[in-house]
Amino acid sequence: MPCKEANKLVSRERAANEHGFADLKNWRVLTKVRMNARHATTLLRALLVLTNAEVQR
Repeated sequence: MPCKEANKLVSRERAANEHGFADLKNWRVLTKVRMNARHATTLLRALLVLTNAEVQR
């Protein structure tokens, strides 16, 4: 049983991340990013947090 519960948690997190990346692609943010990969990663993480916060409202 613990395996099924763990899989549910993993799939829930995966779905949230996939939805976040889908939103980023729809906004076409990724095509306009022209910066250092490290800074882009930080920016994308922040955008995903904001997107997830908006979805959960």
